[in-house]
Amino acid sequence: MLFELIRLEFLKSFRSTSFAKSLMVAIFLGFLAIMLLGYLLMAGIFLNRILQALAEGQDSIVVLNSGLIFFFLVEFMYRYFLQKLPVIELESLLHLPIPKKKIMHMLLGRSFFSPLSIIALILFTPFAFTEIASQYGASGAFSWLSAVVLISWTLHWFMLWFKQRFEDSLIGVVIVFIILLLGGGSTYMGWFNLGELVAPFFTIAMSSFLPMIGMLVLCIISYYLAFNYYLNNAYLEDLSAEEEVRFVNQNVGFFSRFGMAGELANLEWKLIIRHKKSRTFLMLSAFFLLYGTIFYDNSAYQSGPMQHMFIFVGSFITGIFMINYGQLFLSWNSGYFDFFLNLKGGVENLIKGKYLLLLSISFLCFLLSIPYVYFGWKFLLIHFATFLFNAGIMIHLITYLALWKPKPMDLNKGAMFNYEGVGAAQFLMIIPMLIAPYLIYLPFALFFNMYAGLAALGTVGVIGILSFNKLSTINVNRVLKNRYEISSSFRQEL
Repeated sequence: MLFELIRLEFLKSFRSTSFAKSLMVAIFLGFLAIMLLGYLLMAGIFLNRILQALAEGQDSIVVLNSGLIFFFLVEFMYRYFLQKLPVIELESLLHLPIPKKKIMHMLLGRSFFSPLSIIALILFTPFAFTEIASQYGASGAFSWLSAVVLISWTLHWFMLWFKQRFEDSLIGVVIVFIILLLGGGSTYMGWFNLGELVAPFFTIAMSSFLPMIGMLVLCIISYYLAFNYYLNNAYLEDLSAEEEVRFVNQNVGFFSRFGMAGELANLEWKLIIRHKKSRTFLMLSAFFLLYGTIFYDNSAYQSGPMQHMFIFVGSFITGIFMINYGQLFLSWNSGYFDFFLNLKGGVENLIKGKYLLLLSISFLCFLLSIPYVYFGWKFLLIHFATFLFNAGIMIHLITYLALWKPKPMDLNKGAMFNYEGVGAAQFLMIIPMLIAPYLIYLPFALFFNMYAGLAALGTVGVIGILSFNKLSTINVNRVLKNRYEISSSFRQEL
């Protein structure tokens, strides 16, 4: 039965109308995965030297055992964003005369065959059988490596349950933030060193098989946790009902004050929170609000030419959603763009509604970035000036570039390693976005000081805001001029 299911999957792939396109994408991603895994193997081979360079005079095994917990915290984060759920094939399998248990085992087993499952094995195997084996023997190296790999595999099965149970809900986001805060933030802020608390577990694993056995049991438990959840919810209506109820009637009240454009902004907001890809963009924007912690407390950027880097950071923080979501400006509506063509004033109000939504969330990002004043008042001024520039100038620039040959995409697919809707404009967009703020800021900052540059940046942003109707008309007219060409491209099969 297992081989029959595998055969059906192959037939589905080969008979797909987009087989050639999917094959090319698979080859590209496979090459990328092999290249990244090769880099990991090289890092594993030289891991001992890397640890000795980072912690001179300390035992590299002790240093690694203290740092392993942070590796698994990173793994938890990238699995949360990258790991795919094995439920997309249920629609094509549940109607077949096959026991649901076998379908679940097949789907879960197939999800395990991923480059993510061998990262820990590739990275730590060379270190285990060179450094640990020399001090604790081959059995100690095997026991330690098995415990490390089993933790990674436990995270795989746990994440399958966690994402299906909490993905896109407020509880899931809160849990991820708490793990990030307690994991990395506790050590960074000096509350407690999580690595030192967990290190004894890995130290014991080098001389005893008990940690390995414990992690094996935990791995099996996590597998059956995922298996039972998927089995009990292996009905299409059960897997989708909770999501439909969760996101029904999620309106933003003040949008209704802006007429038809506000109503369409409300519809756009519903689109964001009801679809997997757009929700991922929204969540990534929230995570990137922490971007400033990398730079604002780093002494290397506090003076000299490097302090001008803060302008990019401020633009990125206050405009992250505008950048992420705005770069696919019309592609989000590719499935029903014809509806707006046949609606009186539909295209104009759609564009203005998107502007309203992007400006509202960018303003929210600015408000959420106010706590950066903890690092100094100048950072609040930087965020305020860059927000004004983003609202007055960058939003029109991003929209103009995004309207260059927009492409269709499926909103229900995940965002990671999904290049639907992405064209050359999205890759080239970063260049003017990096340059534009500095064209205004640098002349004043270099001839006078940083505050003069911020004043110039904010002033240009205010002028752009006051000229909003004229600037937005440029992009509205551009869409109207090319509306039939855009509509035709959106009708192409993905």
